Amino acid sequence: MEMKKRINMELRNRAPEEVTELVLDNCLCVNGEIEGLNDTFKELEFLSMANVELSSLAQLPSLNKLRKLEFSDNIISGGLEVLAEKCPNLTYLNLSGNKIKDLSTVEDEDDDDDYVEEGEEEEKEEEEGGGGEEKRKRDAKDDGEEEDD
Repeated sequence: MEMKKRINMELRNRAPEEVTELVLDNCLCVNGEIEGLNDTFKELEFLSMANVELSSLAQLPSLNKLRKLEFSDNIISGGLEVLAEKCPNLTYLNLSGNKIKDLSTVEDEDDDDDYVEEGEEEEKEEEEGGGGEEKRKRDAKDDGEEEDD
């Protein structure tokens, strides 16, 4: 089923302004673009478009109240910077199963200290005085306890 038809079906005789959740999983996304979703969905807080063959977020409308967004299992590879502009209140984003290579475009510049890429956490611990097992061994020696191997 095409995305436009699926949206009409999901409305269930409601106006777009009344909809807070919209699940469009597994429908057909023509030309990899979002179709039928527009700025009239002012109250939308949850949107799911999993496995719809979406490749571009260029047609994503402004969804100021959107908090949770599911874009898993699509073919998105970039253009994520539009999310910060169009969805300013987003707190959850699932992009698993896409072709994204670089997440720097979705990083919040104000939260650079809080953002830790995979693998950086261990490096951070080592810089702060060691991490994991080695730190526990040093602590045990400092306390006069014997090490457990």
